[in-house]
Amino acid sequence: MLPPVPDGLETGARVLLARDADLARIHAEHGLPRFPRRPAQFGTLLHIILEQQLSIDVAAKLWQRLKEHCRPLNPRRFLTLDETTLKQCGFTRQKIGYARGLATAIVERRFSPVGLATLDDDAAMAALVGLKGFGRWSAEVYLLFALGRADVWPAEDLALRIAIQWLKGLPERPSGAMMRAYGDAWRPWRSVAACLLWQFYLCRLNRAIAAPPLGDA
Repeated sequence: MLPPVPDGLETGARVLLARDADLARIHAEHGLPRFPRRPAQFGTLLHIILEQQLSIDVAAKLWQRLKEHCRPLNPRRFLTLDETTLKQCGFTRQKIGYARGLATAIVERRFSPVGLATLDDDAAMAALVGLKGFGRWSAEVYLLFALGRADVWPAEDLALRIAIQWLKGLPERPSGAMMRAYGDAWRPWRSVAACLLWQFYLCRLNRAIAAPPLGDA
């Protein structure tokens, strides 16, 4: 079984909890985050493309459907799937272009998922955003969840922005500049801070969903 993300989670948490009382409060209530690591391979990159702008639940169902159609799940097999099949698996025409471009780049040895592990954060980020369809957020998700990098900060992630708004009692969601300033205070363990905040967001969201409507007995 792959370890939780990021690398150095427990060490980083100890540093951050001593540094930030709000993060310490999250830990006291919810414990250490245990987000699973994703395999550092083609399938994870493909999954990130598929799940862009989709809810977690919808993306998971579509991903399962793709795996049923694409066995084994590798670049060469993926390139044999026709457009109709890919659309049934949730790929829009734009995402089909991105996914086929990724698969082709790997087959033609212009891009190597394995090789990313040998690069530092900046170089790995540059290689990922060089792929069509991979913006900064997608690259950050891969660096954190597949490569386990300890100092990644997806400042534009909506869930993180909402989590900080709740945690810090802000009247509105923080701007990109504010998010980057918060992240700077948590270097070099920004990935750990992100995981603590995602855990806080998910727990609060699930609690709100589970709460009975007002007026119920």
